[in-house]
Amino acid sequence: MFEIASVSALEILDSRSRPTLQVTVTLADGTTADAGVPSGASTGTREAVELRDGDTDRYGGLGVRTARDHVDGEISAALQGRSWSSLADVDEALRALDGTPAKARLGANSIIGTSMALARALAVSARTPLYASLPGVGRSPRLPVPCFNVLNGGVHAPNPLDFQEFMISPLGAPSLAEAVRAGAEVYAALRRRLADGGHTTGLGDEGGFAPDLAEPTDVLRLIVDAITDAGYTPGTDGVAIALDPASSEFQQADGTYSVNGRPYSSDDMIALYTQLVDDFPVWSIEDGLSESDRAGWQRLTAALGERIQLVGDDIFCTNPAIIREAIGDGIGNAALIKVNQIGTVTETLAAMRVCHEAGYAQMVSHRSGETPDTFIADLAVATGCGQIKTGAPARGERVAKYNRLIRIEAETGLPYGLR
Repeated sequence: MFEIASVSALEILDSRSRPTLQVTVTLADGTTADAGVPSGASTGTREAVELRDGDTDRYGGLGVRTARDHVDGEISAALQGRSWSSLADVDEALRALDGTPAKARLGANSIIGTSMALARALAVSARTPLYASLPGVGRSPRLPVPCFNVLNGGVHAPNPLDFQEFMISPLGAPSLAEAVRAGAEVYAALRRRLADGGHTTGLGDEGGFAPDLAEPTDVLRLIVDAITDAGYTPGTDGVAIALDPASSEFQQADGTYSVNGRPYSSDDMIALYTQLVDDFPVWSIEDGLSESDRAGWQRLTAALGERIQLVGDDIFCTNPAIIREAIGDGIGNAALIKVNQIGTVTETLAAMRVCHEAGYAQMVSHRSGETPDTFIADLAVATGCGQIKTGAPARGERVAKYNRLIRIEAETGLPYGLR
């Protein structure tokens, strides 16, 4: 049993210079811990609601003082002055206090910030690392394979590239530290390739390069060359490629998709992905079709589900009930996991448990708007999911997570890899 002495919040800035929350929880034993709340740009329609002020005189309406006040007021008052048995107990009380299906009244940003800060405070109070304190989901702790976002498009970069994320995954690395080294070396080689080709080496929201390229195959060729330049083998025995087209963002009103100005039906997109998998060392595709294209997702899974990983993000929204339904419908074979997408740590763990029991892989993920908070690194280790993406091996808010994983590896010697 534990008691909460206080809960408070600050309006701080995220990595895109937009406001977000930092929530601090103090336990009755004097333990204090805080959490920075992530925020997404490419969001699913069924995500938990991020509460923004809408006051155009401040931050263009993106302020979070209302959510801050909910933490300082209703949430703090509801959590003080009684004993709690677990993080799950508190998370359930937060959901009941909000009283809406999508946490729209108090805001998912206020609730997840409180949940994350409390999870960390409980770990500190118990004198255990966060990864050892979080409840498991049926697998032993494991260091995850990092998926580095090395080239940005879509809503994450001001370029004409429709596909949102091009990632590299050092699947053949023998350890987490060596995987990070591979990611950094390929990233540096890609920068040289881009500069030598006369392209800009400016960065997108998640630290990947944002050159003025529009054709996905041109990007893939550059990445394969960069992998080779860095001394690695392109493919699952060395450094493979993962894609997040984020196709909901370029689906048109008539249901078709537009890639580099060309119209594609769902079946055309499936044919395009099949060709990319045939021609390049692509091992994982996230959100290959939009969240509304369920029939297309089923055909995509039938076509490629035995060959590669197909990750659902917008179509799953880290929601246990939605994931369970999608699994029953034969959609995808893996889920992206974002804590703020569902709004409590307990529900995040429940979503991962549903995936584990169904044999679906899980990839823990950052958001485009991040802070230096490293919660998701510990989450990936605690759940043994084997995969994490948190941006490029560049920018402080991204490398903080990778550096946390390096430290965990050095301190524990836990196993590393997908399985």
